[in-house]
Formats: sequence, C-alpha cells, structure tokens
Amino acid sequence: MTNGSFKILTYNIHKGFSAINLRFILHEIKNSLRYINADIVFLQEIHGERTISNNRFADWPNNQQFEFLADQVWHHYAYGKNAIYKSGHHGNAILSKYPFIEWENINVSLFKSASRSLLHGIIRIPGNDQRIHVICVHLGLFEQERERQLSTLVKRINSHISANEPLIIAGDFNDWRGRAEYFLHHGLGVKEAFKFSHGAYARTFPSWLPVLSMDRIYYRDLNIVSCYYLKGQPWRHLSDHIPLLAEFRLI
Repeated sequence: MTNGSFKILTYNIHKGFSAINLRFILHEIKNSLRYINADIVFLQEIHGERTISNNRFADWPNNQQFEFLADQVWHHYAYGKNAIYKSGHHGNAILSKYPFIEWENINVSLFKSASRSLLHGIIRIPGNDQRIHVICVHLGLFEQERERQLSTLVKRINSHISANEPLIIAGDFNDWRGRAEYFLHHGLGVKEAFKFSHGAYARTFPSWLPVLSMDRIYYRDLNIVSCYYLKGQPWRHLSDHIPLLAEFRLI
C-alpha cells in the first residue's frame, strides 16, 4: 500500500473455463490476475472442489482453485461455498495481501438449485491498524430473489459494521435492470465506483460484447482514485464476464 491507496478487482471467473466453455483456462486467468496485481481480489464462481474435472483435465490444479490463484501473491484468502453437488462445490472467494481478522459466509439461498451466499471478511491494513470490511457477492438470477438477498445484505451491514468503518461490496449482482441502487444507496449510503467515476454502470457481460451491467463495486468511507473495466484481450476470452478494477485511498 502506497500513500494509503490500494487496488481491488472483482471478477466472475466462470469456474476457470473460457467464455463459451470450450477450454479450461485457469492458468491463463492466474497469469492475468498476477499481471494486474490488485491488493484485494473478489472472485465469483470459483471451485472449491470438483472431482470430475480432476480426471478430465490434465492441467487441473492439485489444490483448490482459490489456493492455486492466490499462490505466493495473495497470502490470505477466504472461501465460501455457494453451490454444493455430488462432484464438489463452488462459491465466492476473497484473496488479499493483507491479513483477515475474521470472515464469515452468510447463506442467502432461496432455491437449492441456485445456492447463494455473501462472503464477509474484515481485513486489517498493516502499519496503521485500519480495518476494512469486504463483502463478495453473487446474487440470484430472479428479481424477487435478488431483492430478498439485497435486503439481507443491508441488514447484515447495519447490524455488523459501524457507520464510520470503510466498506467495499463487490461482485456479480446480476442486476441488469439497476434495481440494487435503491437498497444499497438509500439503505447504506454507499456509492458505486464505476458509476461515480463515469456516470453510468460498467457493461461487463457477456465478455465478447458487453451490453449488460452485471458486476459492481460499491464503497463507503473511502476516497476513490479510479475505476475502470478490463476490456479486450486477454479478458474477452477468459470468462463470460470482464473484471472491474478500482483504486481507493484511506480517508
């Protein structure tokens, strides 16, 4: 961290497969994430365990996907299962260069077929004893489902996070109609980083021709330095989403 600033990235990695599921490309994703070198990385659709793929793909990592991606760069990480099935599970992960004080995965599922959760961590910035709350989300596909999940998110934040503590909520909101604004801005007083910087939400899906605003970075009690999406190569073929990258400065 330089002059109190740090970078965060949010990315739906599509379980390590290319945009149209033709290739397993987790190694390319790892190299691209290392090149960006964000301080905190919010990941969605990341496998914790998948036994079938271990046999189908020669380059499938021996450890869990979040451990494989974190290797030697992000020494601290948290993982929360969202979807659990016979061959394994996947969910959200947060990779961090700074240590976690604690973390918790909160189940917000409405349907067994589409398990969802909120991964809430508290990160301590070394040297200044500053705590930052980070929440990685992947919300449901249906509007009523998302509204209930957003309501749970607001209640969680209001009951567990002091009003003056820095907060970042990032992930795949599946909110192409822009309804999350009511819950998050009015309920929490947060701002969306890309919209605040550019006047509109970033279009991040599908990666080969982004037209829908699915991925967001909301923040509170931080100063934003910049926010942009990572378009073009290699990102357009690494997943069906493109990442958002933002830089913040501690107040």
